[in-house]
Amino acid sequence: MNKLSVDNLIGIKNLKKQDIDLIFKTADHFKEIINRPIKKVPSLRDITIANLFFENSTRTRLSFELAEKRLSADIVNFSAAQSSVKKGETLIDTANNILSMKVDIIVMRHPNEGAADFLSKNVDARIINAGDGAHEHPTQALLDSFSIREKLGTVKGKKIAIIGDILHSRVALSNIFALKLQGAEIKLCGPKTLIPKYITKLGVAYESSLEKVLEWCDVANVLRVQHERMDIKYFPSVREYTQLYGINKKILNAINKDIVIMHPGPINRGVELTSDVADSKQAIILNQVENGVAIRMAVIYLLAQQIKR
Repeated sequence: MNKLSVDNLIGIKNLKKQDIDLIFKTADHFKEIINRPIKKVPSLRDITIANLFFENSTRTRLSFELAEKRLSADIVNFSAAQSSVKKGETLIDTANNILSMKVDIIVMRHPNEGAADFLSKNVDARIINAGDGAHEHPTQALLDSFSIREKLGTVKGKKIAIIGDILHSRVALSNIFALKLQGAEIKLCGPKTLIPKYITKLGVAYESSLEKVLEWCDVANVLRVQHERMDIKYFPSVREYTQLYGINKKILNAINKDIVIMHPGPINRGVELTSDVADSKQAIILNQVENGVAIRMAVIYLLAQQIKR
């Protein structure tokens, strides 16, 4: 298989195991390129990409932009804060106005679940979902799995703990789909109020004790508490959350093995991770950032190959 089974990257739920294998194989190639003195390839110099961000983002937007530049694509950046969306323009009108400028691929982050899927059904361009509400964030899950594979040799059979605010996390859902597809075992850990009721139907287990889940796992993927998505209080205080679910060096030193620490960023230092954990040799957080560029290059490149000229 040398092409993706999908026309758009809306979510991991739509992918097959062979798609992930192809993305990783392509990303391996691009990772080698971005570590050379000359980091650019002319692969997509006839492709125009629009980055539509209706929600604040630093890491994801910069990662996509860098990936596009490394592939020599032409780029249009769109920020909702400075746009006609503020005047009441619809999503489809916004997209069609941009497409009339002959754009081939749209990378979109949107606060509403299903926005990327809706757009893919209504406009004639390849769509890459850069996060839609608390639904999915497929490229983050791909770079997380790619980073685990790079560190441990494989994802299959590994025990992965996803810790923290699962309820509001698009990263958690995409990771569950991606890790299950590759044969990993998954346990969720966090306050019961931040664990969706349906989640165990996806074939994952729940463990309320942080110490127990850390003893069990090979990798701990620690999520940020998303205060901006909370309309009610889900736990008494940040201090209490940190006491029960914050990871520090003392907790890690009490475990009889070295586990891998991951975080999609941005980190609330001193809440979900202390600085001595985030900056330790066990953490592969900066590797995730580097791998994000290679993974996004791979996704953009593979979808661009399917554009009919």
